[in-house]
Amino acid sequence: MLERAALTRYAWLSIAAALVTMALKTGAYLLSGSVGLLSDALESTVNLAAAVVTLVALRVAMAPADDEHQFGHGKAELVSSAVEAMMILVAAIAILVSAVHRLIWPQPLEAVGLGLAVCAVAAAVNLAVGRVLLSAGARAPSIALEADGRHLMTDVWTSAAVIVGVGLVGLTGWQWLDPLVAIGVAVQIMVVGTRLLRRAGTGLLDRAVPPQRRAMLESVLNRFVATDGIQWHAMRTWESGPRSFVTLHVLVPGDWTVQSGHDLCEHIESALRATAPLTTVLVHLEPLDDARSFADQGLDRPQVSD
Repeated sequence: MLERAALTRYAWLSIAAALVTMALKTGAYLLSGSVGLLSDALESTVNLAAAVVTLVALRVAMAPADDEHQFGHGKAELVSSAVEAMMILVAAIAILVSAVHRLIWPQPLEAVGLGLAVCAVAAAVNLAVGRVLLSAGARAPSIALEADGRHLMTDVWTSAAVIVGVGLVGLTGWQWLDPLVAIGVAVQIMVVGTRLLRRAGTGLLDRAVPPQRRAMLESVLNRFVATDGIQWHAMRTWESGPRSFVTLHVLVPGDWTVQSGHDLCEHIESALRATAPLTTVLVHLEPLDDARSFADQGLDRPQVSD
């Protein structure tokens, strides 16, 4: 797992890559006049804005818990992903407007070969940086870095489509191919933006951990059931950026001492935390021989009665 404090270096790398590719792609557009290359350049401006938002989000997410944010600031990364998704969608709309305008009023392209060569260099930069960000995002883990990396990889495919489309225009002279490719790029960008927005939105609504992760947690708990004769229920999970939270009830024989119950809960919490980094576990201890223990499983605790 990467140290959280080291993640901002990857955000700075993303910013540098966005500046370089934005300059290259803008130059490619100015050389050729291709609206397809313009769409690629516009997406690079979104990359820059997204990288800056990611940097800010990572800094906020690293802040320790305080009196007003007692579960930490991890959701800042989800907010970053949502903002990035909305910027992607705005860029897609701008590309669509430009492409439709050029489709109605086509213009000849110039210096196609040089423009495509410059665009190819920019795509190579995005490919290298995108792979680095995806790797860092997976190791951290960091949804903000992962979103930024996936955005850059999408940009690579966008550039590839633009290069093919504009190259075909240069070979065939069919001017309508250029805006048609730009429209296809805009649709692809919209799909990516929508997926990012959906993922960020479900995260902000306290999405549970993935099913495979929950299965791992249940497997750990069932080992204690088999060896210690206890039961458990009411496990709830949610994710807040890079951190996961797990709450559950552990039921032990009523004649156990407080110390025995506490020791077992310490072992259970330690074993659950070992399933993934940045996991916070909260256990509520209950007696097996009390009927109220089994009634207490919903979000709203039942009224306690003697």
